[in-house]
Amino acid sequence: MNDTQRLSGKTMLVTGADGFIGSHLVEHLLAEGAIVRALTWYHPQQNWGWMEDVPPHERLSIVSGDIRDARACHGWLSGVDMVFHLAALIGIPYSYEAPESYLSTNISGTLNLLEACREHETRMIFMSTSEVYGTALQVPINEDHPLQPQSPYSATKIGAEALVRSYFYSFGLPVTIARVFNTYGPRQSARAIIPTIITQLAAGVPSLKLGDLRPTRDLVYVADTCRCLIAIASVEESIGKAVNICTGQDQSMQTVVDTIQQLMQVEVAIELDARRVRPEGSEVMRLCGDHALLRSLTGTSPSVSLEDGLQHTIDWFLDPRRYTQYKPDHYHV
Repeated sequence: MNDTQRLSGKTMLVTGADGFIGSHLVEHLLAEGAIVRALTWYHPQQNWGWMEDVPPHERLSIVSGDIRDARACHGWLSGVDMVFHLAALIGIPYSYEAPESYLSTNISGTLNLLEACREHETRMIFMSTSEVYGTALQVPINEDHPLQPQSPYSATKIGAEALVRSYFYSFGLPVTIARVFNTYGPRQSARAIIPTIITQLAAGVPSLKLGDLRPTRDLVYVADTCRCLIAIASVEESIGKAVNICTGQDQSMQTVVDTIQQLMQVEVAIELDARRVRPEGSEVMRLCGDHALLRSLTGTSPSVSLEDGLQHTIDWFLDPRRYTQYKPDHYHV
């Protein structure tokens, strides 16, 4: 059997399953034969976020709650073989306005899950971010690159990483840190630049309102991100390590704008929106990852080209059923 088949029949808890990447990961895990317990953030309206788009499945159960509740975390871990911990506050602009909420969710919430994993002897795959590296000091960025907290968001992810590592060294907890570079695709929040571009162009705006287009990012299509997360989880050699999920190539935001306009066959002027510009010292100017460790551990790496991934994303957003769920005329941090 191949490595990913090792997850077949195993019970997985996915935190943040109601989010962009989490909902896709649930679908990929089900396709691998796993039993999935999907954790969504509690809403009194019983809204399951993007899990509403995932078809019912005999191996899928959905629970709602908040990782900031330590007692609840212990309940969710009962009978679970592995946790994919994706739940987090992720919007960088909002972290400037509400840093304490990032601390309680990203750090305290992670601590609660680590304690639950320790009690139940459950492996954790912790999804971190390339933002922990800050602006590249050398390219490509490998896992030994210094960590630079250039936003409150990245500071909390660095803190959460430190907790995860401490449980490996202190208690022998089997953990892996996946440092995921900029993922895009269907269901992504309009806070991110690619949905922002697509939805504004689809709305027929006379000019695109965007932030700084000079930064470069290593862009990973969401199906590749999920496939690589599962591959990392499927090998014991990844335990105790931080592993990049990246393509090894970076693109400027200007290139992304140009490519999307070409694919959508529309061209409009670009207007700098000061609200979308990070503070000067906080902007991460270049992210380009090294996936050598990922390949050596799993034999795989992202394979979807930027053009193909953007086309899939455009097609999804242009579906009228999806487009109406977004507000292209409103900037929300």
